[in-house]
Amino acid sequence: MQRSLSGADQLEAAVAGSAALLRSLAGLDWAGTRAAGLEWSCRATAEHIAGDLLGYAGQLAGRARDTYLPFELRIDPEATNSGVVEVIETAGALLAAAVRTTPPRVRAFHPAPFLAANRQGFAAMGIAEVLLHTHDIARGLGVVHQPAPELAEFTLQRIFPEVRPGLDPWETLLWATGRGELPGRAPVTSWRWHNSLVLPTERLTLESATPAVLAELCAGGDGGFAWLGDGPLDGTREAAGLVFSSYEKGVLRAEFGLFVLVRRADGLAIGSLGFHAAPDGEGRTEIGYDVVPEARGNGFATEAVRAVGAWALGREQGDVDSVFAVVAPNNLASKGVLERAGFVSVGQDVEGDAYELRRYRL
Repeated sequence: MQRSLSGADQLEAAVAGSAALLRSLAGLDWAGTRAAGLEWSCRATAEHIAGDLLGYAGQLAGRARDTYLPFELRIDPEATNSGVVEVIETAGALLAAAVRTTPPRVRAFHPAPFLAANRQGFAAMGIAEVLLHTHDIARGLGVVHQPAPELAEFTLQRIFPEVRPGLDPWETLLWATGRGELPGRAPVTSWRWHNSLVLPTERLTLESATPAVLAELCAGGDGGFAWLGDGPLDGTREAAGLVFSSYEKGVLRAEFGLFVLVRRADGLAIGSLGFHAAPDGEGRTEIGYDVVPEARGNGFATEAVRAVGAWALGREQGDVDSVFAVVAPNNLASKGVLERAGFVSVGQDVEGDAYELRRYRL
């Protein structure tokens, strides 16, 4: 399958595979048969697939900001099962069109978990709905659904960043959603997908990199961003590799990964800021950052560090007590960034001069 940056091609492939299977089963009793693992009938589940695809298309095309748009799909109760399949195909085409024509930096409302998703997020959610609920219907009707593994991998790398990859992406997706078992892994009893975090500042948008973006940066690509100058720099690629390694080990906390710094004025990526790891047992996490030379000297790094520090220490979970950074002794510019962002010198680390931003608890 040819790679699609937007995810529209993968969505269309998922819908086509689902429609082919469901159409072959259209003569069976969907209304009287319960979908596997659900309280819904197979008919209700198929209608749910169509409704979600249309709803996602509306959210993305309408650029919904704060809530779901107030509409829903109603299928004629007299429609045949084949007619429902046609509605799934139509709704899938509408979502694919919305994904394909939406600019990559645009986001629209979705609650899981940071209140917004970009076009790849909506594509991945649509693919998940199609693959998983087609599986539920097929099992309920005594048939096996076996989609292309690259479709499951597309979904896992965009909305399941905390799920450790497995040898078989489809089996991994089934396990991650409580529908299957994987050797050596405990059964999943509750789950949700995980769209990426975005932190806005006055002049920047800090976009958390999905595993798909990390993999592309590691491989020498642009990660789906237009970069200023010679970006991404080696520091960004190295940081992406470290975070992707955490993903492969299944220890990544998605919001404590790598942020790409996007300049709002022109949509160009100018650098990155990444956590070395999630907070440790003492509530400490470390950051590192770089900015392309063409954007330095404008306060962008300070703006990004200040935003990430405020977010980390202000989170409701409260598991961060200090944000740590280490800079080379002769790197006066980086020291200035940290000091302007509120960090204070706390001595020396084995790798250089140490700075810290602390939460002060009463």
